[in-house]
Amino acid sequence: MANDKREKNEPVSEKIKDGAGAAFHSVHRALEETEDAAMNAVDATAKAVDNFTEDNNR
Repeated sequence: MANDKREKNEPVSEKIKDGAGAAFHSVHRALEETEDAAMNAVDATAKAVDNFTEDNNR
């Protein structure tokens, strides 16, 4: 019950700020995961190119 009362008394600006902060963190986390996936794809492509060029140089 104490939390309900505190949330009702919390200023609207604080609720907006908290919501924006949560949204920012969600987007930031998604961007980091996208970057990780992209870098994994780049690494795999580089490895494939290295393997291909090594096979052709034999």
